Amino acid sequence: MNNDDLNPRTRRDHGGGLDRAIKHFGGTRVDWIDLSTGINPHPYDVARLQASDWMELPDHGAFERLTDAARRFWSVPADAAILPAPGASALIARVPALARAGSVQINTPTYNEHAAAFAAQGWVVQDTGPAEARVVVHPNNPDGRLWQQTDANAPLTIIDESFCDVTPEASLIALTENPGVVVLKSFGKFWGLAGMRLGFAIGRPKLIARLNDLTGPWGVSGPALRIGTEALLDTSWAEKTRTQLAHEAERLDALLTRKGAAVVGGTSLFRLYQVDSAADWQARLAHAHIWSRVFPYSATYLRLGLPPTDGWQRLEAAL
Repeated sequence: MNNDDLNPRTRRDHGGGLDRAIKHFGGTRVDWIDLSTGINPHPYDVARLQASDWMELPDHGAFERLTDAARRFWSVPADAAILPAPGASALIARVPALARAGSVQINTPTYNEHAAAFAAQGWVVQDTGPAEARVVVHPNNPDGRLWQQTDANAPLTIIDESFCDVTPEASLIALTENPGVVVLKSFGKFWGLAGMRLGFAIGRPKLIARLNDLTGPWGVSGPALRIGTEALLDTSWAEKTRTQLAHEAERLDALLTRKGAAVVGGTSLFRLYQVDSAADWQARLAHAHIWSRVFPYSATYLRLGLPPTDGWQRLEAAL
């Protein structure tokens, strides 16, 4: 264990970890509802996969169709390049190598995988002050804060929009016209297909070409290429899903506030609450086989994703 493993700023801490919860609280995976991840519980349909998607190496045309669909869906500037990758996490791990290690500004609290990735490559992570790089998570995880264009103020600026597809009007994608700006997109969260492992980096062509060299060839599977392309072109599904998620987020807030929690913020994919003891709330839910998210930097923050359709009654009973 190195010192970064003990630092709550740079500790690699995630939702999920259901196997650990099962080991401690019992049951099997089918018994549990995992609300720790902020993944859409109503996933996009993947029934249209073909045998060739599994059997053949992905070709250039499949990548081109995916990037064309991404360009349209996110209104990517014409002179920005798009790199598909096996999940946003794979890109987060590599973006620190785009510049010589120096200082990086990452305001807390936020998703701490970014700080861990920069620290692992020799960068000094700081909360404020001038820096050679800056990371903003937009909307922020876990509190849902939205950033402004003026916050992209470092020579290398990483804008993580993993949860921005529920609020597309807030996207800072237009900034990818600027040198040094990289926007990251996650496919798994909004479309509910985290296991597909698909993410995107968007920025100036030279910068994205360097990132492509770091990630290597054949990074995206055939099934991810096909489903990703179809989903990005299905704007009707996206519009209906945003409405549904917003309604369910309001329902979750109403339920939690009735039980004594206070709303801090979040997005319509996850909600952040202030409670008297996050550890006690997590344990109470876990005894009912419902997994939630707590944070190493706060004893009172509890984050919940949206339950599946058949999970609302169980959640209310557990609370």
